[in-house]
Amino acid sequence: MSEPVPYPELQNEPIRAFSDIDVSLTYSYANYLNWLFEERVELIKGKIFKMSPAPSRVHQEISREIFYPLINFLKDKPCKVYSAPFDVRFPKESKADKDVYTVLQPDICVICDRNNLDDRGCIGAPDIVVEILSPGNNKKELLHKYQVYEEFGVKEYWVVSQSDQSMLIYTLNDLGKFQPSKIFTLSEKITSSVLPGFELFLDDVFSDLD
Repeated sequence: MSEPVPYPELQNEPIRAFSDIDVSLTYSYANYLNWLFEERVELIKGKIFKMSPAPSRVHQEISREIFYPLINFLKDKPCKVYSAPFDVRFPKESKADKDVYTVLQPDICVICDRNNLDDRGCIGAPDIVVEILSPGNNKKELLHKYQVYEEFGVKEYWVVSQSDQSMLIYTLNDLGKFQPSKIFTLSEKITSSVLPGFELFLDDVFSDLD
């Protein structure tokens, strides 16, 4: 099934208020670049998903405790790590703006192929994606994003639950399907097949959340 065609008359029209968006329509990255409103949104197969308000303090602290160990580990290594807001575009065939219908902002992503990086973010699947679940976004992260990350070949998808202080890692197998790990909890550490030698202790991730 071919990708839906965006409405060409909308592509070059700046939109300054989210209320002016018709969420029933199909949009491309070309449309997305002309949205000037403050609300953060993502595109999944051309459909708009409005992101939650600014992440909570706890969400930000968890993100920091994952992000900085990755920065330290990747120093002087070819892979790069980025935190949201950071656009990741998932092209099907053409990388032209008008042909890209999925644009996500993972909480954290690791990209090892520098050819996927440009001035606007990443185009193509990151090697690792980290999503920190927040109240109200669990269904989107666990269903829609899971499907995108699996379809486009993200090698590892880390799902972090702040409510029960745990982490689940989906690893892409040779058939292109995600295989879940056990659920990691406090007192345990996680490792990565993408980053041999990397270790992350969950006690450190969730240590200062009072």
